[in-house]
Amino acid sequence: MPAIYPSTALKNQQREIKAIADNEVVYITENGRGKYAFMSQDVLQRQIEEAVEQALYEQRMREALDESRRDFEEGRYYSSREELLAAVEQKRSVHA
Repeated sequence: MPAIYPSTALKNQQREIKAIADNEVVYITENGRGKYAFMSQDVLQRQIEEAVEQALYEQRMREALDESRRDFEEGRYYSSREELLAAVEQKRSVHA
């Protein structure tokens, strides 16, 4: 869990906060309420890239699950491991 600092830390521990913000997100609160994120441009870019990658992964998983449900509903399922592997190989050869 990331550390949370009071807003006074920006004044009293400026170097420490900036050093941490060079590598990770620093959270600042005022009176225990309202949270602000303080970070370097590189950390922000990394956070954005991670969020995009996570969203793309979730989308691919959703599509795969939807496709598997359609396959099952339409009678395309396999009774053995060998049948499954053969179907996967066939599908890969079509996309190659």
